[in-house]
Amino acid sequence: MVLLDVLGQKWTLRILWELYQSDRPITFRALREKCDAVSPTSLNARLKNLRELAFVELGSDGFSLTTKGEELTQRFIDLDCWAEDWAKQLEQKD
Repeated sequence: MVLLDVLGQKWTLRILWELYQSDRPITFRALREKCDAVSPTSLNARLKNLRELAFVELGSDGFSLTTKGEELTQRFIDLDCWAEDWAKQLEQKD
């Protein structure tokens, strides 16, 4: 339930997605810009939660996904593929 609570918070999935899309660590400022100028307070809170859950790490060059964070994000990509297939099946019924 902890995972679902954190993932359900505004901006969390977007942060994970932006970190996943990056080929290198992202600074706080750059991540904020990629997330449509999310407030610094919200971004700090989400990054703190994600770091505590070991999905995100902060290195000298900025924020990046941990191995577990990459695995989690890949699960969302798999879920997206499944959802697209499901949506196509629903459209065919109409």
